[in-house]
Amino acid sequence: MEEIQLFLDDCKDMMEKAIKHLEYELSKIRAGRATPQMLEGVKVVYYGAPTPLTQVSSVTTPDARTLTIKPFEKNLLAEVEKAIRNSDLGLNPQNNGEVIILSVPPLTEERRKDLNKQVKHQGEAAKVSIRNIRKDTNEELKKLQKEGASEDEIKKAEEKVQKMTDAFVAQADQTCEKKEKEILTV
Repeated sequence: MEEIQLFLDDCKDMMEKAIKHLEYELSKIRAGRATPQMLEGVKVVYYGAPTPLTQVSSVTTPDARTLTIKPFEKNLLAEVEKAIRNSDLGLNPQNNGEVIILSVPPLTEERRKDLNKQVKHQGEAAKVSIRNIRKDTNEELKKLQKEGASEDEIKKAEEKVQKMTDAFVAQADQTCEKKEKEILTV
């Protein structure tokens, strides 16, 4: 039945989005190496409006422990420096009049454990989201059955939804394991 296939396709799309969101959230957790994604949440006041740092400057990584930020307008140096200081990154910006240099300190064992807890939390949130998508899809399938869809087709569709759920939960676990290894690697 065509309608059942549409629900299955929607279910798969939503589960893929849950994984993409997990990957995005994990990319913001620093693993001891400097990456431009670390600064994704930093907002700079630009003409009175909070603007993402990456939209008003170029961010580069000259080496594994350093970020350089070059604002597109020189008068933004102080604002960028202030935004980084006020963020929860715990980094100390150094302004040389041209660029802002951020040295990313090596992670302590305690900080690594805290970051791993964040990774686990994000992983659990993704798995809950995937399971909620399964539940909503199965409810929609039950409605279709009440509207006259065959019981066998609905059962097959529910089995497909369960297989998808298992596959995406496993993918979320793998993504988190990879990030945890990255964090624990000194």
